[in-house]
Amino acid sequence: MSDVERADPARPVPQHIDLDLELAPGKPPVLHVEPIAPGDLGDWTRQHRDALEAALLVHGAVLVRGLGVPDAAALALVADRMSGGTFARETEPFARRRPLGGPVVSSLEWPPDQPMCMHHELSYALEFPRLLTIGCFTPPARGGVTGLADGRAVLEALPRPLVERFSEVGWTLVRSYNDLVGVAWREALGVADEASAEQYCGANGIDLAWQSDGGLRTSQRRSAVIHHPLTGERLWFNQVAFLNEWTMEPSIREFLVAQFGPDGLPFNTRYGDGAPIDADTVRTLNEVYEAATLREPWQAGDVLLVDNIRMAHSREPYQGRREIGMALGAPVRLADCSPTHRPGARP
Repeated sequence: MSDVERADPARPVPQHIDLDLELAPGKPPVLHVEPIAPGDLGDWTRQHRDALEAALLVHGAVLVRGLGVPDAAALALVADRMSGGTFARETEPFARRRPLGGPVVSSLEWPPDQPMCMHHELSYALEFPRLLTIGCFTPPARGGVTGLADGRAVLEALPRPLVERFSEVGWTLVRSYNDLVGVAWREALGVADEASAEQYCGANGIDLAWQSDGGLRTSQRRSAVIHHPLTGERLWFNQVAFLNEWTMEPSIREFLVAQFGPDGLPFNTRYGDGAPIDADTVRTLNEVYEAATLREPWQAGDVLLVDNIRMAHSREPYQGRREIGMALGAPVRLADCSPTHRPGARP
C-alpha cells in the first residue's frame, strides 16, 4: 500500500514530488514523457503511480503528455494501475456514454456546440470516483478543451453568505424523467419496473413521486461542501451550476419550459431546503469557475489525471471529430468526506 493510500487527513500534504512538472499560470501541470509502447503502459504507470498520486494531492490534476495512448485498451491499462483496479459505477446519468471497453467509456453525449459547464463527476450520488483517467485519442479541429477548476479556490472566492447558505442547507437535484430529453428512468436507475425504482431510490437517499402520465420525478439533497478524504481539505463539490436551469442556453430553457412547465424541467437544482436558486447566483458561480479555470488544448495521446473531488472539470464547445475516453476510478463514499448532510438510506 502506498503512502497516498495510507494518507491521514491530519498529516500535511507532501510537498516534494519526484516528477519534473511544467508549471505555468492558467494551465494544469504537465508531465512530458517519452512515448511508451502500449503493452508497457501498465508497467510504466505502476512505476510512477506513487509520484503521480503525490502530484495529484498537491496540484489536483496532472496532464501526462507524450505517452501516446492510442485507444481505450491502452487507456484502460493506465487507469487500472492508477486506480488499483477499482472503479465507480456510473449511476443516474443525465446523458449517455458509449462503452469503449473495460472500464473506459466515452465522454458524455453532449451537443458539440454547447458548453458542458464545471462539475464534479457523480457529485449527486452517494459514491463517486476520486480519480478520473481521461485520454485523448483524437483531438478536435478547434476547441473542446477540458477545463479544470480547483474546488478549494472556488470555495475561497465565492461570496461568504452564499457559501454559508449552501453549507447550512446543502443543494437539491430535482429530475423529471420524460421520453423526449435525457435518459429514461429505467435506464438511469438501472431498473426494470416501478417497484425496483422505489427500492433503488430508497437505498440511495432519493425521494420520488410518480406522475399521472407514468413519468417519474425525483429529488435528492446533497452536501455542497465536503472534505477531501485524504487531505481533509474543505472543498466546493457539487453540480449546482451545471444542472441548473439558468446555465442552459436561453432558447433551450424556453423550449423546455414550454414543453414541461417551470416545475417539470428534465433536471434542475435548488437549495437544499427547496428554495429556488436565482439567475444571479448561478451567474456568480459560473464567473468564479471561469476565473479559476485552467486550460490546455488536447493533443493526441494525452492522458489527464484528475482528482475528481478536488477539481471540477468542464468541456468547451468544439468543431470536428473529438474522441475522448474516461475511466471513473478509486470510488469514495460521500459518508467518508465529512458531508454537512448525510442522506439516509431507507429499506
